[in-house]
Amino acid sequence: MNALTFKDFATDQEVRWCPGCGDYSILKGVQRALADGGSDPANTVFVSGIGCSSRLPYYVNTYGFHTIHGRAPAFASGIKLANPELEVWVVTGDGDGLSIGANHLLHTLRRNIDLNVLLFNNEIYGLTKGQYSPTSRPGTKSPTSPTGSIETALEPGKFAIGAGATFFARCVDIDQKAMPGLLNEAKAHRGTSFVEILQNCIVYNKDVFDDVAAKKTAPETQVHVEHGKPLVYGKEQDKGLRLNTQTLRLEPVVIGEDGVTLEDIAVHDETNPMMAQLLVDLQGPMAMGVILRKPAQAFEEDYWQLHPKGRRQKVLELIHTGNLLDRRN
Repeated sequence: MNALTFKDFATDQEVRWCPGCGDYSILKGVQRALADGGSDPANTVFVSGIGCSSRLPYYVNTYGFHTIHGRAPAFASGIKLANPELEVWVVTGDGDGLSIGANHLLHTLRRNIDLNVLLFNNEIYGLTKGQYSPTSRPGTKSPTSPTGSIETALEPGKFAIGAGATFFARCVDIDQKAMPGLLNEAKAHRGTSFVEILQNCIVYNKDVFDDVAAKKTAPETQVHVEHGKPLVYGKEQDKGLRLNTQTLRLEPVVIGEDGVTLEDIAVHDETNPMMAQLLVDLQGPMAMGVILRKPAQAFEEDYWQLHPKGRRQKVLELIHTGNLLDRRN
């Protein structure tokens, strides 16, 4: 198979999002990741639920299923179990995935089925005209909270870790340099990979992540984590995160001030759920990159060990003959 480019993963469909929507950047990042990672369009499936993010399968030249509100993880689970050879991606939003779909997402994470879940988080319901969502911050004014939301926001990272996720990562929609590589890190993980993408809704929640994502200040508001390396950040890489042994929290410090040295800075261990918990609880710069990657057996591997090999072979024969799922010409 000849090497593909991101253009090979683009369809002839008109991309229909609002001008300036962060979904355009994410789509490009996904297409670049598929090309860079050597994905086979005939062996790749995108499954989505309902919402602006869920239009993405129309725009990626692979198999695609646009399903029902919140149920994309259930459809994707069935697809992966029926044919473990497929590369399966789930596309969802903070409303679709963490409200009506939270139950399905939780059980997908705890089962550790080999799926790649992309959660577009814009902290609002965009498609249905701007109601506040489970991730909306307290005080968010919307058609359903005209005086400001009084609910505690659900944080995707905490949700994932609490559900027993084995992989959690985070990036920003406009970070085209980091996103493709991060998505391929997710694809390489055996089990459910969960990637939160901070996404700007230009119409109903414009610049809600400006305090984190703005390019001018990003070096000071983001810490890009890397396994085995100190948690340093800042334009001059002169800031870091130190573990406060009294509060058991990571705290921002300046290297070179008050006797702080590089040796005082915590080192990232992506295999340690406690480190992941500290990073999602972080008050200060927001952690970007692979926050948790814990090796574990994928659900479908155990599933097929418990079922007769003949049954699996029969399913695969139905697939390959086109009687269960038509393959591309």
